[in-house]
Amino acid sequence: MSNPRERLLELSQNQGSSLARLSEMIGRNPTYLQQFIRKGSPRKLEEVDRRALAEFFGVPESELGAMQEKSYIPTRKLPLEGGWVEVPRLPVSASAGQGATVSGEEPFDNFRFSRRWLRENGLDGARLSAISVEGDSMEPLLRAGDEVLVDLSPQPFRDGIHVVRLEDTLLVKRVAAQGGGRLSLLSQNLAYPPIEVLVGDVEIVGRVVWKSGRL
Repeated sequence: MSNPRERLLELSQNQGSSLARLSEMIGRNPTYLQQFIRKGSPRKLEEVDRRALAEFFGVPESELGAMQEKSYIPTRKLPLEGGWVEVPRLPVSASAGQGATVSGEEPFDNFRFSRRWLRENGLDGARLSAISVEGDSMEPLLRAGDEVLVDLSPQPFRDGIHVVRLEDTLLVKRVAAQGGGRLSLLSQNLAYPPIEVLVGDVEIVGRVVWKSGRL
């Protein structure tokens, strides 16, 4: 697969479209794609931007960077049975502290949820996975050893508890938009200061929609 930055530049030149005009077409400031290509910021195109550009040029999204990184939350689930959906429990931890790396992605077990309950809560069983929490920065809301259900469904961002990837680490944090292309990764435990990041420097893996844990 070609470098998405090189491919985007090639497509814009072949089409005779300036990067500034393309940036405005996808609702960004005129220098957005120029910075993406020349300075590597953001690190990758947002899905909605990538899709719009791929449709404009008539090329597959993969040429502009889709699926570059291996997903550790699988989209293929175990078979559905009766009125239940089996959601995989993954040997992956998201840190509520300083960060944890991805340790694997093959399910070792399942949680079984009522198909009706999932539907009533607007959840798609095929886009859910359960992972564990490490650390204490989200206490008392989430404690070390809790497992959280992560909804990977594509949807507009809204503030809330999310699993995010920052560089090569997974974190579970309350994510809040700050404007100006910035996000705050917030802990429940006030001993941990907020982490301020650019939108392009963090990947929002999915929204936390349920937790399990011992009392």
